[in-house]
Amino acid sequence: MLGSDGNVGKAEQTLWKLLTLEKLMTTSIAHLVYWMGLGIVALGGFAAVGGAVGLAMKEGDIQGWLLALPVFVAGLLVVGALAILWRSFCELYVVIIRIGDDLNALRRAAEVQGVLRREEPPA
Repeated sequence: MLGSDGNVGKAEQTLWKLLTLEKLMTTSIAHLVYWMGLGIVALGGFAAVGGAVGLAMKEGDIQGWLLALPVFVAGLLVVGALAILWRSFCELYVVIIRIGDDLNALRRAAEVQGVLRREEPPA
């Protein structure tokens, strides 16, 4: 809808940017996804610790504790590796999103300089 100055309203511009994927919503939820995934990895860590302690308590003697120690250490190593892998995945995701933002900024600069023709939303 046109305003009194002949420009498209801000709400319509935002809607147009979301519909044409010029503005991505994923940048605002990337941190939330990271923390949720890290929470899932932490739950896996608690499961490894609980499994090792449960194994040791089930046996009850020194042999049970000696068997539980490698399970405990391996579980912690796997959780550490998963946390690093999850962080790397999330960083890659954010970098790809930022590349898109940078390309959008370059396109806008080219439009201002007159190198590219500006796309207008349909009427």
